[in-house]
Amino acid sequence: MASAFKRFAAGDALTYAVVKQAPDAFDVDVTECLYAKFYKEMGAPELGFLLTCSADFPMAEGFGGDVQLTRTQTIMQGASHCDFRYRLK
Repeated sequence: MASAFKRFAAGDALTYAVVKQAPDAFDVDVTECLYAKFYKEMGAPELGFLLTCSADFPMAEGFGGDVQLTRTQTIMQGASHCDFRYRLK
């Protein structure tokens, strides 16, 4: 999970802190997001949420059926950070 997350952050697209990394968990707080900045500058953060943030859950499923993502807030929706919590079921 950690290596896949790094791909999305490539090119400084995301500034994040790993909160927890264990064999069955990977928790990340994203504090800056160039994707959110892009859509905000366009005046369409809701479009960014639909096109970018909403894809996070199907992508997590693509890691394998045993990976579950929980996220309660996003920068795209006005929060201070995005809280990604990946768990193995």
